[in-house]
Amino acid sequence: MCRLLWLVTIIGMLPCSAETLVQDNLQVTKQLLMRQVQVLGDTDKHPRTIAPDGQLKLATPSSWTSGFFPGCLWYEFQATQDPQWLALARKYTASVEGEKLNGKTHDMGFKMYCSFGNGVRLTHDAAYRDILLKSAETLCTRFNPAVGCLRSWDHNADKWDFPVIIDNMMNLELLFWAARESGDKRFFTIAVSHADTTLKNHFRSDHSTWHVIDYNPDTGAVQKRNTHQGYSHDSSWSRGQAWGLYGYTMCYRETGYTRYLDQARKIADFILTHPRLPEDKVPYWDFDAPDIPNEERDSAAGAITCSALYELSTLDSDHGATYRQAADTLLQSLSGPRYRAAPGENHNFILKHATGNKPGNSEVDVPLIYADYYFLEANLRKQAMDEHPGQGNGM
Repeated sequence: MCRLLWLVTIIGMLPCSAETLVQDNLQVTKQLLMRQVQVLGDTDKHPRTIAPDGQLKLATPSSWTSGFFPGCLWYEFQATQDPQWLALARKYTASVEGEKLNGKTHDMGFKMYCSFGNGVRLTHDAAYRDILLKSAETLCTRFNPAVGCLRSWDHNADKWDFPVIIDNMMNLELLFWAARESGDKRFFTIAVSHADTTLKNHFRSDHSTWHVIDYNPDTGAVQKRNTHQGYSHDSSWSRGQAWGLYGYTMCYRETGYTRYLDQARKIADFILTHPRLPEDKVPYWDFDAPDIPNEERDSAAGAITCSALYELSTLDSDHGATYRQAADTLLQSLSGPRYRAAPGENHNFILKHATGNKPGNSEVDVPLIYADYYFLEANLRKQAMDEHPGQGNGM
């Protein structure tokens, strides 16, 4: 009997097969998301994180994170084809619609493409198409031709004249979509200009990225290079590296320009060969944080990197196997009990141990809704790649 119990215990500790891992993740995420829906009730706010007092913190539609919860619901509908998830995705997506006219933020892609973008991809809803095109037009009002970029923050005018953050690469997917959908080349031109200017100015010689570049809005000259949410201005903030990897992978998919593939490779290599990347490949919040290995991890950076590596593996025939193996390791790690919550815990967020802004003492070692979104996306990308080898990432 003891030997039998020992054998059962050992089997339970063995890694899941690739197919079983994704299926298990999707079963757990379905339970967690449904519990979140039940807690939310009738509100236009969405889960963001856990507040310092231990309570659920909600995001208003104007928050940069407001598109991620609807996006998670769309991913559940994609995974299940269950009309219940479709109805929920439509409900929570509708609450964000007003942001299509909000020209005071660069986060239009995060808010609108993660919500309405997934909606139009899965339903071909003409109304969603119109909302996204208006969102893209609004985003373009932040483009400065002298700089060649979309402006990021409007706050902290005492620090920066025209700040551009590496995160902003993620919003270009909305513009590439709008260019294809409308035939208006202006969207494509602005997206490429932003990607090229960021490629020129955001990256160090080792291919790590600064977080914020401050430009002179009249001349386009670089005035400052900062890492606002990292350990120091010269450190490598892990989520910034993840945004860069995802962004340039996406830009290569959308344009076919090899300079973007080359940059995605360089960022991936920086991350994957870094001496302070843990064995499980879930990064510390900053690669240069001073107290590694006792620093906080960032499961959000891990999830974004994981999803990006899956896509990159389908686009790079020379190094695809390496990127796929790294993504598989990351997904296995994020799916374990250290990071993935069980139903009924973690305020029903999927991933634990994310870090938003440690220098600002904000959202440190907590769940974050965007970690959940990219974790779900990574699972669906892996599932599509396993089921249809050689046909892209299915997203």
